Amino acid sequence: MKGQPFDLGFFKNWATAAANGLPGFYARASLCDYPPLYIYVLFVVGRASRLAALAPHFILLLKLPSMAADLVTSWLIYRLAKKYLSPEIGILLAAFYVFNPAVLINSAIWGQVDSFFTLIVAAALYALAENRTALASALFAAAVMMKPQGIIFLPVLAFEVLRQKRLRGLAVALACACGTAVVIALPFSLGNGFLWIFRLFANTLGEYPDASVNAFNLFGLLGANYQSDTGTLLLFSYHTWGLILIVAVTALAWLYYIKGNRRAFAPAVALLLIAGVFIFGSRMHERYLFPAAALAVLTACYLRDRRLLPLALGFSVTAYINTHAVLVWTLQGVNTAPHGSVMICMAVLNMLLFAYMVKVLFDMAVRHRIVPFQTPPKETLNIGVSLIDSADKQGVEHE
Repeated sequence: MKGQPFDLGFFKNWATAAANGLPGFYARASLCDYPPLYIYVLFVVGRASRLAALAPHFILLLKLPSMAADLVTSWLIYRLAKKYLSPEIGILLAAFYVFNPAVLINSAIWGQVDSFFTLIVAAALYALAENRTALASALFAAAVMMKPQGIIFLPVLAFEVLRQKRLRGLAVALACACGTAVVIALPFSLGNGFLWIFRLFANTLGEYPDASVNAFNLFGLLGANYQSDTGTLLLFSYHTWGLILIVAVTALAWLYYIKGNRRAFAPAVALLLIAGVFIFGSRMHERYLFPAAALAVLTACYLRDRRLLPLALGFSVTAYINTHAVLVWTLQGVNTAPHGSVMICMAVLNMLLFAYMVKVLFDMAVRHRIVPFQTPPKETLNIGVSLIDSADKQGVEHE
């Protein structure tokens, strides 16, 4: 599979440039807008491509890290489901992810690296939910240094640090996050000055100043795909509306985390944030919803509520159709997704899934009720009784 020609062309160029050395990489690479973390992976790929036996398989080498990340994420899902649900459910959920068309089209067909990014985010949430805040802080920083979208998940770390109400916890989180970012950026910093990484992020975030970039979301639904986000919608610009709605989604996530009052809610609010930012934010690409399927499964494992599985399925459907449609149109020479029935239906479905998620998470966090996988005599149980197992109790006592 040749994949998406533009993206793989850039990755090939960046891998070749990285193989010649990390210092000075951004001066040699063509239009590289990625932060440094994934360049380390491309360095290995570029070096491997120099071997005569591997040189003809450059495209496969570029896709392998993401495909490997899919397998590791599936293994993580199995481990969590086995621990909190059952081995049988763990096998089913792991299979659901590793054979998911939305996952396969992104890594194995398109050749993008969202799988690698999702693995880092999932590992960070796992560490946070298991009370390993220092490791979680380092992984969240690594996610930001992988893709700027990692910033979307930083409030989750902030929520947990604030919930603990310990100054030492805040200091440790900041030290681990900043230290990780410095270590990742250091080899690229020679000759670039101290502020180069901030300029890179600023340029990347401002690269597509459009209301929607082929995303099947609210602004795509309104016909604003590839329209400048300075355009006016009612009283404000698309960009301003996006910021207002993102702030509202973040405030809702904070409310749910405080009301849930448990580290196990970390994947839930992360899911709320990534879905909310994609659906209601401006400058969203078609692939930015990709982590939602994995995060919905993680949330189902930690909160043990079967109502979360339709979210995993629903976001898999919308992410797959959005990615598939854009890939096919791009290969046909159409870079701007048309405002038609496909975009409208998937945008509406995304918004319905978000409304359903808000309702289910409200039921769990505020009303403290769940619908478990193994239904006992009473259909719903108090979350304080049914969810907190011995491991959770030990964590509460430790805090």
